[in-house]
Formats: sequence, C-alpha cells, structure tokens
Amino acid sequence: MDQSKWEQASLILADARKELALRIVGQETMISGLLMALIAGGHALLEGVPGLAKTLAVKSLAELTGLSFKRIQFTPDLLPADVTGTLIWDQKSLAFSVRRGPVFANIILADEINRAPAKVQSALLEAMEEKQVTIGETTLSLPEPFFVLATQNPIEHEGTYPLPEAELDRFLLKLVLRYPSREEEQRIVLRSGNGPSNEHSFIASDGSVSIKPVLKNDALSLLRDTADEVRLDDALVGYIVALVAASRPVEKTKRGNRDDFYRYISFGASPRASIALYRCSKIQALFNGRDFVLPEDIKAVAPAVLRHRLVLSYEAEADNVDADTLINRILSLVPLP
Repeated sequence: MDQSKWEQASLILADARKELALRIVGQETMISGLLMALIAGGHALLEGVPGLAKTLAVKSLAELTGLSFKRIQFTPDLLPADVTGTLIWDQKSLAFSVRRGPVFANIILADEINRAPAKVQSALLEAMEEKQVTIGETTLSLPEPFFVLATQNPIEHEGTYPLPEAELDRFLLKLVLRYPSREEEQRIVLRSGNGPSNEHSFIASDGSVSIKPVLKNDALSLLRDTADEVRLDDALVGYIVALVAASRPVEKTKRGNRDDFYRYISFGASPRASIALYRCSKIQALFNGRDFVLPEDIKAVAPAVLRHRLVLSYEAEADNVDADTLINRILSLVPLP
C-alpha cells in the first residue's frame, strides 16, 4: 500500500474523531460505527435510551462530511408520501408532477424509526437497497452517496412498531449505545451547564459548536480507496462465511450436543451479513493501523453486523437470551483458520 496514502488516511480519521469529540463525549463505539458505515457506504441503526446523543451524533456526522442532511421524525400518523414524495396536480400544465420528499438528501436521519407503522418503514426499502425511489410511474435516483441513519428507543414499546426483517437486513450495522461512565457524564454536565466550563471548549446543549468538514468528498473517497486496499486472506473469507452459516439453524437431527443454542434462533443471517463482515473487517483493520485483516478484526465487528439479523425464538425471550449472547457463542464455536 502507498505509504503516503496510508498516512493521509490515518490523519483524516484522527481529525474526524477529534472534530466529533468537540460535541460527543465518549461513545467511542458509536463514533467508530458511524465512521465505519460512512466509509463502507452502508446504513446504520442506533439503539439506545433517550439522552445518549444519538441524534446529535448523526447531525454532527453530516456536518463533518459537508453532505446534504434531512431529518424525518417518524410518528404513528406519518404516511409513505411524507418520506418519499408524491404526485401533485399542476393546474397550469394540466398534468401531474413529482414533489420530492425529504428522502432526497445524502444523509437521512430516521429519528425514532420504530414509531411509524410498517407501511411507512417499508417506504425506505427501495431507497436503502437500490438508491432510488418510485413515485407513481416515475423512478428517481437518490443523491450519491446516500445513507440512512436511524434511531430507536429500546425501552418503550407502547405505540411502536417492530422493524420488518427485510428492512433490518438492509442496515449494515446496528449500534447499541450504553450509558456513559461517571467521568464521561461529569464532562457532559460541565459542557452543557449554564455556567463557564472547565473544558477547553464550551459546548451548548444544542451542539452549537461548529465542526470542520474534514470528510468532504475527496477525503471520503481516499478513505474508501484505502480500505479497499486492505488485504483479507482467503482463509479469513472462509472464516467469515463459516460464522454467518453458523448463525443459521440446522435440522434437529443434524445438531450436535454443542448446538443447543439453535433453539433460540428462528432464522439466521443472510449473505448480506457475509458481505458486511467482509467490508467492515477491512475498515476495522484500517482503524487499527494495519493494511491486513486479522481474525480479531472480524470478531470485533461481528456483533454490530449480526445482532439485528438474527430472528430470535420465543424460547430466547422466555430465557432472557439476547442476540449478543448468541453471537458470542457462535464466535467461540467456529474454529479460527
């Protein structure tokens, strides 16, 4: 790999993290996941309780890239046309014309996506997979690049609608946000308080500190090219495929004693998961300063790639077994190459 290109990519990543840190305290997993989705050209689903800076992080990422940004607040009364657009009658031309919806932007924040019914969520299916929208008989291409960054609250179930599996599978990553540490929360309070801050830069609660667009098109293209050049051995490709295959339940007669966890999985991950693991493990190696992928890189990204692609059984819910527990079990059973 061209050393100067590698060093430039490392500097860009360091600058991007530095700029995001001006607004976001901690949440390294979320920041890494958002940058990974951006470089890979995939969509991301952010899940966490209110107040963990999910929305602020997505807005900050949009500023970091200099790309066009639209926020769609998903509510129970939202209609598909409110997302994609609709046909309107033009009295002058005596014909229908297309009025484009907010989905026509580079970065879409689908805020609280699980508060809208399935017919509205499904309005994003074509956009997320084919980067186009069909309104009436007209098919329109979406801007390039195009990202959907969705948020959802895991603790409220009243008035929410689970995302259909077909839409979940279109998300490259699902990022689960945790509460900040005590030290991080103290820094958040100091930054967002009304009085002077002890931090180097005061950050208002609305995130009004400006962010330099260090990930504009040229920088983003360089990061993507650099990630593409990261080497991934064929044996590790086989390991990726084996991990994804191990997430799929097998017939009861073919299970061994160690396969008892399959009773918790109704459906496993699709080939999209294998492609996502392949792409994300390369970017993880880039984040770690290497031009080659190690098994540890694949293991590091496996939870975010797989957790939303496993359809768990009723038995898993009864026994309080979550997707991350099953993924860790799969990682422990599949032998390293």
